[in-house]
Amino acid sequence: MKIARDGIALGILLTAGALWAQDGARGHWTGTIDVPGQQLNVEVDLDKTANGWIGSISIPAQNAAGLPLDAISVANGKCSFRIKGAPGEPTFNGTLSADGKTLPGDFTQGGATFPFKLTRAGDPKVEEAQKSPAVAKEFLGTWEGTLQTPGGSLRLVLKMNNDQDGAHASLISVDQGGGEIPVATIEQKDADLRLVVKAVGGEYQAQINKEGTELNGTWTQGTGLPLKLTKKASEPPKS
Repeated sequence: MKIARDGIALGILLTAGALWAQDGARGHWTGTIDVPGQQLNVEVDLDKTANGWIGSISIPAQNAAGLPLDAISVANGKCSFRIKGAPGEPTFNGTLSADGKTLPGDFTQGGATFPFKLTRAGDPKVEEAQKSPAVAKEFLGTWEGTLQTPGGSLRLVLKMNNDQDGAHASLISVDQGGGEIPVATIEQKDADLRLVVKAVGGEYQAQINKEGTELNGTWTQGTGLPLKLTKKASEPPKS
């Protein structure tokens, strides 16, 4: 009888361990991505709520903090997630170690693949997206312009709309894949507009002209560069 009880107890422990492995990605993780010539430090937070997994990532070297994660999957010791809205669909695919302390794997973006390794460093502190108040109607619509950088010109498209939850915006870099990059923070006061694009560590501060046809300001991503955006002709300016 003693042997039988021990066998049952061992079975319970193994089952519990398997269940823990499926839920073991919850936490605050720190580590690096081995990109050519350097190691890129990252911090990842993963948490499980009643509505499923949520997460965020910070990349200090790119001045990016609290970027939202999506497509989070945790099952059978495997863990994958993607940086929401970032160009090239940057995705992490990893496998939890047996003791749940490390998460190594491959990071892919735009067809390139690099190894990464994360180490558990505490409880999760997911930075969830904050709602932005609705903006005045003259700021709504699609705006287009060209950013002149030291490496060449980049065509940009800004889309802005209001709904019941407030203002929403996305930025598209036409010459860098054309994916919609979410704008994390939208602040508007009178003629002034401020947009924070956490996914690329950028910020745009501008003023709208009296006709409601142009946004004139500065795009800052380490260095400040002038950027003028013009509302698409198909969308009428402020009346």
